[in-house]
Amino acid sequence: MLNKLHGQPGSYDRKSKYRMGRTLGAGTYGIVKEADGPTGKVAIKIILKKNVKGNDQMVYDELEMLQTLSHPHIVKFVDWFESRDKYYIITQLATGGELFDRICDKGRFTEKDASKTIRQVLEAVDYLHSKDIVHRDLKPENILYLTRQDDSEIVLADFGIAKHLDSPDGVLKTMAGSFGYASPEVMRKLGHSKPVDMWSLGVITYTLLCGYSPFRSESLADLIEETKNGRVIFHERYWKDVSQEAKDFIMTLLKPNPSERATSHKALQDPWIAGRGATDHNLLPEIRAMMAKARLKRGVELVKLANRIEALRMQEDEEENAPDSADIPADAQKAAQEAQEAHATSGLLPPGADSGRKRSLSSLAKSGIFREVVLAKVRDSKAAEEEQRTMTQASTSSSK
Repeated sequence: MLNKLHGQPGSYDRKSKYRMGRTLGAGTYGIVKEADGPTGKVAIKIILKKNVKGNDQMVYDELEMLQTLSHPHIVKFVDWFESRDKYYIITQLATGGELFDRICDKGRFTEKDASKTIRQVLEAVDYLHSKDIVHRDLKPENILYLTRQDDSEIVLADFGIAKHLDSPDGVLKTMAGSFGYASPEVMRKLGHSKPVDMWSLGVITYTLLCGYSPFRSESLADLIEETKNGRVIFHERYWKDVSQEAKDFIMTLLKPNPSERATSHKALQDPWIAGRGATDHNLLPEIRAMMAKARLKRGVELVKLANRIEALRMQEDEEENAPDSADIPADAQKAAQEAQEAHATSGLLPPGADSGRKRSLSSLAKSGIFREVVLAKVRDSKAAEEEQRTMTQASTSSSK
């Protein structure tokens, strides 16, 4: 009754069932937090309505889509509700960690293990495609282990930009996907459909088997050029112990022409996915080396994440006379650190005492972010100088 007096929607009463915990991540539209609920631990995606103003249908599309999905390798929908200024989408919480982070915790990870892993993702994709749904953002960060158990299943998450096609052969026009995993037709704005997921799966499989991406351009223009030519190299040093069946499978997916790519149904019938030819070669050293390099970049990512959280908090603060307590963490840097730690750890932390008072990022956090930015720029500058010095020395040597 009190909520109605404050102008809150009827569904808002369900918020009292959930006790908010640590921050898991943040994006353009909102934040994701852990929570305790009636069914146990869950993930709550909190979207600020002002950030999707005019595009509310995008949220309702995601909600409708999630409620129709039921597959062992797709994160399960639990509930949803809304307040005057936010949407809350509650889903199953996968506590086992992201794909590559979890693999690094293992003592061994072979090509056979990789085949079984990709098969689980492919089964999820095939299920989506059978319902004319395109995920559009397949990447390792959206492939999660359900639990910390050794035999944990894998689930596909984050359907924020997934789309339901009007017909089996429907075409989408909007840009979507993540840099490095998006297909050539997406980046070139040629229209796209189900084959974009197959391209992304090809990039993931390649990376899983050798520890680096098949396409390494750092600018969009260069990446478009590299992918539209479809030149995939299996460097002898890293691929000599990987089966030919695995390479053949990858090449059925990384075809520049989407009409030539294997469909999800056909890919499930591939010999390598069926386990034939996959070797006992241990892939762990290469994957660990890749993750070690990735962690060097996390200082800069931490800054970006903290900035996103702070921007969301400031937007939340602009809502006048909001009767509910704040959902966006007041300490953006602490929340960003929690989100990074959540990639490698599991379990629910007790929610912090959030007074709900309007306040901006603390001076300590601001100085911390400023320091990280400066250090990142210094590192980049030194790296550029070192690269230039190396190139000069190489040029001098070759001219002698």
